[in-house]
Amino acid sequence: MNLLTSIYDGWRDLMDNKSDPRTRDWFLMSSPFPTIAISITYAYIVKILGPKLMENRKPFELRKVLVVYNFLQVLFSMYLFYEASIGGWLNGYSFTCEPVDYSYSPKAIRTARGCWWYFFSKFTEFFDTFFFVMRKRYDQVSTLHVIHHGIMPVSVWWGVKFTPGGHSTFFGFLNTFVHIIMYTYYMLAAMGPKVQKYLWWKKYLTVLQMVQFVLVMIHSFQLFFRNDCNYPIGFAYFIGAHAVMFYFLFSDFYKKSYLRRDAKEKSRKAYENGLMKAAMENGKHEINGNTKYAQSINNKLDGYAETTRQRIIAAAAGKN
Repeated sequence: MNLLTSIYDGWRDLMDNKSDPRTRDWFLMSSPFPTIAISITYAYIVKILGPKLMENRKPFELRKVLVVYNFLQVLFSMYLFYEASIGGWLNGYSFTCEPVDYSYSPKAIRTARGCWWYFFSKFTEFFDTFFFVMRKRYDQVSTLHVIHHGIMPVSVWWGVKFTPGGHSTFFGFLNTFVHIIMYTYYMLAAMGPKVQKYLWWKKYLTVLQMVQFVLVMIHSFQLFFRNDCNYPIGFAYFIGAHAVMFYFLFSDFYKKSYLRRDAKEKSRKAYENGLMKAAMENGKHEINGNTKYAQSINNKLDGYAETTRQRIIAAAAGKN
């Protein structure tokens, strides 16, 4: 009992006394458990409940819904990127080390509020997967996709709770920029075949995401060597570790989806070209063979005609 009491007291001290008092009473910020419960429910819906409910149903036609949804996500991402820029990253933040401003100044409160909205945006992104399930696009509901979407609200919650601003918000700054491009692509793709033919750059979205994670790794891990601003080093580890994990997940996805597919496509084309070349060679031999055969037939016909002509001449001479 003493151990449990000690754990509980330590937990309460962490939540009540060591967290940021400015965000403590904001929606979903009192405890991480509601966010964890929502994320687990999301995973259950998209991997188990949703496919079961859609089992005997036709896929929903959601083209117009997807265009509107992705357009709204573009606007939301633009707003978040603007807030991250004005809040610091394009307005005075240091890219080498930036402390958290825990004051109640308008700028500090605005930055903290922007962090909370970024946290909230991770829930709205659940609809990416819900729409995949409703359209029976289960190939899109990959392990990477579910892990990425499911873990992000829980990860961002800790940042809003303890460090809503400063060095680690660089991840959100980059991520919202990437999402502007990503949701623009999804919006255009939802418009149909007339637009889709111009979307050859899909695989570069994954490349852009991997570049994002590399930049976050570099930005976070630099504090291990120099932390002049006394930023909580634990959050640098936390954000850096997430960037490493997501980099390898997205890298594996890229290899499977594009590099191996391109290699298979090259092999297929090489195989088809080989078959075509072989067929042409065979066809050439057959044509040559048929020509020789036809020539032999003509020679035989000519010989028969000449023999017949000579017989007629001989018969006529005998009558005379």
